[in-house]
Amino acid sequence: MHRPPLPKILAAGLALALIWALGASYLIVFHDDVLAGFVARQGAMRDAYEARLAELQDRLDRAGRDRAGTESRLAERVAAALERQAELERRQAALAGLGAPTNDPLTTGALQRPDETEDGFGLRPAEAGAPHRFPALPRRSAIEAETGLIRLEARLDGLRAAQGERLARVVERAGDTVRRLRGLIGRTGLDPDRLDPATAGTGGPLVPLDARALDGTGFANSFESGVDLARRTLGDGERLHRLAAALPLARPTSGEPVVSSPFGTRLDPFTRGLALHTGLDLKAEAGEPARATAPGRVSAADYAGGYGNMVEIDHGHGVVTRFGHLARILVRPGQRVAAGDVIGAVGSTGRSTGAHLHYETRIDGEPVDPQRFLEAGGDLAAALATD
Repeated sequence: MHRPPLPKILAAGLALALIWALGASYLIVFHDDVLAGFVARQGAMRDAYEARLAELQDRLDRAGRDRAGTESRLAERVAAALERQAELERRQAALAGLGAPTNDPLTTGALQRPDETEDGFGLRPAEAGAPHRFPALPRRSAIEAETGLIRLEARLDGLRAAQGERLARVVERAGDTVRRLRGLIGRTGLDPDRLDPATAGTGGPLVPLDARALDGTGFANSFESGVDLARRTLGDGERLHRLAAALPLARPTSGEPVVSSPFGTRLDPFTRGLALHTGLDLKAEAGEPARATAPGRVSAADYAGGYGNMVEIDHGHGVVTRFGHLARILVRPGQRVAAGDVIGAVGSTGRSTGAHLHYETRIDGEPVDPQRFLEAGGDLAAALATD
């Protein structure tokens, strides 16, 4: 068997020993430098890692602050929308008190229930009387939440504008009614201001009411001012309606009255000379009912010379009506009558040439043309039918 020569073995061992000696010497000589380099590399890696962690934490903190700020702003806007809805509901209650229609949610301010809204924003506290808290925002992205709020706020703006328009229409219609009633009463020869002092003493230039001034954007408290104006105007209209209902505007006979002899100067049927006719002669059949033309108190019910059987009714405000030539009297002095009540039967008693109804209207004792009252009554009935 062949063995390596001893010199080669010794040479290899010597080489290994030399390498080991050199390595050991290097470690001994450069130990601190090697260790320092290793520590430096480890420190750099640690610093880079910590910097990365700090950057990530800062991003998380900023994202959290941004999210919290966004949610806070959205919550404040939802709370503001809740307050606006409450204001819309108060305004709607005021409109309902004025008699404005309230069955259309798009024009009344009524909002959908939370489970019906496409936005998912509940604007009502869960329990009535519960302490006010910012409503919880839905779990959705900020963009979706912002979009929902924009739609909701736009709808509230539309509801507020619609309420302003509705109030403007109420005021305008009430004003038209007041002007129409005052005109009708004035046509009878009566002064509405004298009959109803509460509606007197008004005037000024005509400035049409702008709905934009009533939706809360024109001037402070404009909607409340509009509601007050509407209430006053509606009150004036109601008083004028009551006043008109107390005036002799109804027909004294059944059907459309046919005048056989008008009010004013005429040829007297007996003397054939000119004379003042203090009323209207209305064609009617004998026995046909004669009816009160307004509520009042019977001030006379007896035979009265040329009037024959005559009934006189006091309607207040200095207005009196008389019914002459009656065949029968069916009321007594002091009796209260309503419009349309039968007070007698048509006849031809007194100074009369045949069956008819002599009908008079007097203001403060002076005879006036009853035709003005009858025409005003017809126009009033037509106007009420269209209201």
